[in-house]
Amino acid sequence: MRNLGLVWANLEIRHYICLLAAATLVSPGGSAQKPKAPEGYMLVWSDEFNGKDGSLPDASKWTYDVGGSGWGNHELEYYTNRVENARIEDGKLVITARQEPYTGPDGAKFKHTSARLKTEGLFSQAYGRFEARIKLPAGQGIWPAFWMLGDNISSAGWPKCGEIDIMENVGKEPGINHGSLHGPSSTNATSDQTATITLPAGQKLSEDFHVYAVEWEPDTVRFYLDSNLYATFAAAQWPAGGTWVFDHRFFLILNVAVGGDWPGSPDTATVFPQRMLVDYVRVYKRKT
Repeated sequence: MRNLGLVWANLEIRHYICLLAAATLVSPGGSAQKPKAPEGYMLVWSDEFNGKDGSLPDASKWTYDVGGSGWGNHELEYYTNRVENARIEDGKLVITARQEPYTGPDGAKFKHTSARLKTEGLFSQAYGRFEARIKLPAGQGIWPAFWMLGDNISSAGWPKCGEIDIMENVGKEPGINHGSLHGPSSTNATSDQTATITLPAGQKLSEDFHVYAVEWEPDTVRFYLDSNLYATFAAAQWPAGGTWVFDHRFFLILNVAVGGDWPGSPDTATVFPQRMLVDYVRVYKRKT
């Protein structure tokens, strides 16, 4: 991948304009106003996380995956629906990965807890712009993600339902974001397309908020970090033997995993608790 340092510098002004345009507007009295939609789009769903400090996320918008099954990746955490792992603080959703003894309902014992929130059964959409402004956690073995699954997963299963990973980061790569599509294949376990974008030298995604987004159309998905378009995946270029399944509604997921096949386990340098701060999640659709 080519060096993005100059690109980032040239786009710096446009980057901040985009962030200001996307941010929630607040009146002098403190009441949140409707955020401004990107050109050509209209806002259809959002959570600005403006609830009471210490409260759970809005139950009309979010539900939870709960359990410690390893989630197909040999992860180490037990996902809970407790306020200790997911809460509202200072106008943000805070997902906290903790190192603590925890015993599941089946008696299984765990050393880490976290949370995995989803809109399954509450909101899903096909096509549009899906974005979130997030400050990532950090450390070896920490694996935050903002992603989507097809809402037919209960009947079709994975990977036939499809998966869109808008943001994935592993602690051993502090400056790299991964954007991916995953679907079924007749020749392999899955058909996939993945791209990465790397911050300028020495910068870490955990040091500041960034906007992670996809713009999804019937035969194309474009991936953005802040104002930078870094990948475009099209049905026409989908891997041989695979099936383009990005043609139906998907729901949203936010989570912080601990350990797993990809990031590896935490080590002695990993500091807990680790927190992912989500300023907002917004979903738009095209006006036409």
